[in-house]
Amino acid sequence: MPEILTVLRRESICLRYCFSVWPEQIFGWWVLGMMLGSAISVFGKSRIHAAVGTLGQGRGGVGSVLAASALGIASPLCMYGTIPSAASFSQKGMRDDLLAAFMMSSILLNPQLLIYSAALGVPALLIRLVSCFVCGAAAGLAVRVFCRQAGRGYFNFTGFSERASRDTDPNPLLCFAKNLGRNIRATAPMFLLGVLLSAVFQRYVPADGFAALFGENEGFGVLMAATIGVPLYVCGGGTIPLLQAWLADGMSMGAAAAFMITGPATKITNLGALKIVLGVKHFATYIGFVMAFSLVTGLVVNLIV
Repeated sequence: MPEILTVLRRESICLRYCFSVWPEQIFGWWVLGMMLGSAISVFGKSRIHAAVGTLGQGRGGVGSVLAASALGIASPLCMYGTIPSAASFSQKGMRDDLLAAFMMSSILLNPQLLIYSAALGVPALLIRLVSCFVCGAAAGLAVRVFCRQAGRGYFNFTGFSERASRDTDPNPLLCFAKNLGRNIRATAPMFLLGVLLSAVFQRYVPADGFAALFGENEGFGVLMAATIGVPLYVCGGGTIPLLQAWLADGMSMGAAAAFMITGPATKITNLGALKIVLGVKHFATYIGFVMAFSLVTGLVVNLIV
């Protein structure tokens, strides 16, 4: 019994140490990301969505698809905010290829998550930004090229309508403070869970074995990373501590890039709404597109980085 108590005490000390180190490394990025996300939501969301609406009134060239993908990243909305907004854009006549580009990049990335990702280092930050932008643009162009009804009819937004904004306080500072409070309540539990999981992972998963599976120039490792992104991804902020631990233990940047694409794209809370909007056939195409794009991205990143 004393030996067991000694082991438990030693393990608890190690876990407490890991749990104290990870927040110090990424806490500042989490705070900065929340503040930026709330600021954009309160002061910039209407301008971003006005710009998206303007795209739908143009000719809809390739440049418009690229712009729609960029604006999707700039939008601070989560999936359940993006789909009602896209429904509103569709009602106003926006082409489905532009909607596909906007929705895809918005699913993958937003300003808040982009700031969180800075904790992973500049290379990972740039790879995430570029790959998400290209994925959004590729989705839009795929809808345009391969779907005969690229102009209209690809999506079914029946039952979705744009939600009324909760940022209605006439005092801008109070409005920002309330939005920030909601942001903290929504992200703090997942952030702490991610820190705890990374501490457990760091303590009990052998670094050598992990590096052998997910290390450099391992196509199977990229495929595995893309696959585990499906069940493991719950919240973008919560995965940052895990990715930080994985990269430190030898995960290749390509495998991390694959995980950062499949994770948000197949998050379980997003898939239900997407299946309704896309229908069974297009939903299956969406899953195939995401998995293929993440795999190719991971392999390309490993060749370049």
